[in-house]
Amino acid sequence: MLRLLRPLLLLLLLPPPGSPEPPGLTQLSPGAPPQAPDLLYADGLRAYAAGAWAPAVALLREALRSQAALGRVRLDCGASCAADPGAALPAVLLGAPEPDSGPGPTQGSWERQLLRAALRRADCLTQCAARRLGPGGAARLRVGSALRDAFRRREPYNYLQRAYYQLKKLDLAAAAAHTFFVANPMHLQMREDMAKYRRMSGVRPQSFRDLETPPHWAAYDTGLELLGRQEARLALPRLEEALQGSLAQMESCRADCEGPEEQQGAEQEEDGAASQGGLYEAIAGHWIQVLQCRQRCVGETATRPGRSFPVPDFLPNQLRRLHEAHAQVGNLSQAIENVLSVLLFYPEDEAAKRALNQYQAQLGEPRPGLGPREDIQRFILRSLGEKRQLYYAMEHLGTSFKDPDPWTPAALIPEALREKLREDQEKRPWDHEPVKPKPLTYWKDVLLLEGVTLTQDSRQLNGSERAVLDGLLTPAECGVLLQLAKDAAGAGARSGYRGRRSPHTPHERFEGLTVLKAAQLARAGTVGSQGAKLLLEVSERVRTLTQAYFSPERPLHLSFTHLVCRSAIEGEQEQRMDLSHPVHADNCVLDPDTGECWREPPAYTYRDYSGLLYLNDDFQGGDLFFTEPNALTVTARVRPRCGRLVAFSSGVENPHGVWAVTRGRRCALALWHTWAPEHREQEWIEAKELLQESQEEEEEEEEEMPSKDPSPEPPSHRHQRVQDKTGRAPRVREEL
Repeated sequence: MLRLLRPLLLLLLLPPPGSPEPPGLTQLSPGAPPQAPDLLYADGLRAYAAGAWAPAVALLREALRSQAALGRVRLDCGASCAADPGAALPAVLLGAPEPDSGPGPTQGSWERQLLRAALRRADCLTQCAARRLGPGGAARLRVGSALRDAFRRREPYNYLQRAYYQLKKLDLAAAAAHTFFVANPMHLQMREDMAKYRRMSGVRPQSFRDLETPPHWAAYDTGLELLGRQEARLALPRLEEALQGSLAQMESCRADCEGPEEQQGAEQEEDGAASQGGLYEAIAGHWIQVLQCRQRCVGETATRPGRSFPVPDFLPNQLRRLHEAHAQVGNLSQAIENVLSVLLFYPEDEAAKRALNQYQAQLGEPRPGLGPREDIQRFILRSLGEKRQLYYAMEHLGTSFKDPDPWTPAALIPEALREKLREDQEKRPWDHEPVKPKPLTYWKDVLLLEGVTLTQDSRQLNGSERAVLDGLLTPAECGVLLQLAKDAAGAGARSGYRGRRSPHTPHERFEGLTVLKAAQLARAGTVGSQGAKLLLEVSERVRTLTQAYFSPERPLHLSFTHLVCRSAIEGEQEQRMDLSHPVHADNCVLDPDTGECWREPPAYTYRDYSGLLYLNDDFQGGDLFFTEPNALTVTARVRPRCGRLVAFSSGVENPHGVWAVTRGRRCALALWHTWAPEHREQEWIEAKELLQESQEEEEEEEEEMPSKDPSPEPPSHRHQRVQDKTGRAPRVREEL
């Protein structure tokens, strides 16, 4: 529903024809009190749509600033009011709720304390927000869930990068583009824009900086890098900064959990905390929502922008690195504090116990007052108190709770829930299930069955996990797919590459076709259905062979399928020195200077194996080549030909590139595979369903009207619904 509403919202924000300058376009002072972020954002989009680039930048930046300021006010007011003794919650609420012992003075006293504390806390928060934000406080600046989601996805930076580009501020445009792309690594259009920025002379490498990522990540990465270089003394300040930043980020997240009740409404049904009861049921329902949100902050703090999953055991692992680094430089007291903190999470951690014994032996005499870190003690005690209440609600109120921490003591979980939770834990993910070993000749059997020949293996290609297979396509099949690509390009379909020129070189033209676009064009009668069906069939054939050869014990899934043609532009090949596709790895960001490959955005980190199935060889240049991680030393070279598949693992072990195509048109089917089922290609499934529907309708028409003119019909209303099903909203911004 949100996908359908978002384009309508954008249309509503556009000014009517002939209207005066959009409202609110005056430059806003950086020191001014925060204004309503939703109104600022709406005015910014109006200015953007009107082409008023400077006002659009000012309004969008002010919307971002005001949203951040609201978060800081909520955090500061929450901390100051929590310190107010009169607004403190009753002590009984900090532990596990006890069963009702019946009416009496104790119950009445508890009730009065609770309601008095709640009223005092509400008054304190209201007064604090009014002082910081002006009359009306936070209620006047309340932000809806749709806008919060837009800010979480960093959508303002998508508009900012285009506005900066129009203002010729390329450094800021690159920074805004990078900031958006870090949180949206699957955004294909932004990937192309980023490639264009990198080719611009006015953009420096340092321009690609993230303006939004919490600072603890930069400190964490720098600390790990210094530790890897055995520079523990330099790493310690950054590791400590990362830990303190992680705790601070968690506090900020927790403060957001105490917003208006409507903020948690979208998750009420999912978490089972919705209530149709009276006063106490409503209080309990909202309180459970707050606790669930607070517990989720652990995972959110440990999740890098653009990633789907948190770094496992984020806080305990930071403490492990801290105690090891302190020990390396001789700070034994601090090493003991940090290793004792690890033992608070995992009391039976053998490695931590051995390290503690070693540090104590080196320190000599025991020192009084030497114990775990106070900040970690507070974190664990508070977290355990919240978990205790959530498990109580889970047992007695029927709510749900997914514990984000593997260190939660089993004794904390009610006995009635342990068996169910144990069963859920034993249902391990697909990639942890024991595999059934297949014979070593399994891949040979599959290749023989498919009529495919292994032409070169890893040894012959001077690398690891590489192979060249021939015979996947007949010349006739290559011809069908080449015609499909030609017909789609003639219809103006360039899915994946929307510009005339290649994103990698100005000397070639790229044309791309996805499986879903091919199915839609076939449904519309623009291209032949035979080619679209063959595209699906061949991609599955490649997946089967790749799995059989490289991963027979672990299923592979298609994550993206792309039919790509590169054409040399006549008259622009003289003295050409660049590549058709620069050297890169498919699931990590290659740094040729160090030979490292960082498995993080903007790379597609979930890709595990890659495949290139060639359709022709009647062109000049365009050979695939592999290199060492320095991107300079070529280790193998492969000439394309019809039906030849080059398959390889997607990591740093297989950097590869494409020599310049200097004459003709080179077409290939590029495929990427993943072990992660959540990243399987949904468009492939939609394309298959669409083609099946088309075939069924054709069969029905043949039965009903055998003499009907077989010429293609124009696109039907049903076809339009299929296009809408992909969720692609009309673009507001233009191409660079």
